[in-house]
Amino acid sequence: MTATARLVLGEEQARAQFEAEPTAFRWIFYRGGNDVWVRLLQLPDGRRHDNAGTEIWSSRQTIDTLARAVIRCFDNVARRYDEGGYHGKWGAPFPRLELEALRTAWRNHTAVPSQPE
Repeated sequence: MTATARLVLGEEQARAQFEAEPTAFRWIFYRGGNDVWVRLLQLPDGRRHDNAGTEIWSSRQTIDTLARAVIRCFDNVARRYDEGGYHGKWGAPFPRLELEALRTAWRNHTAVPSQPE
């Protein structure tokens, strides 16, 4: 979520990684204007360089579509498991602060009219 919030706030590149030992999944985001190119790499070891990974998915989305999808996903997880259930399933607290920071950044972004490129 933090990577998505950074993109909404205007950064041109962000990354996120999920460990699924022994492999890792690395999300790489490149923003150009209102579009974001998303790459998902599977790596044999999360400490390895991007070149060691295999691209298993990529897509181009608008920043609005990406932010809405991430917010909707985590809202659904919170509803399905509740915050205590999330902790039990994933061994970490539900990222409520990060979700609300993304939601605020997205609302502020959508409130500002797009500038022609």
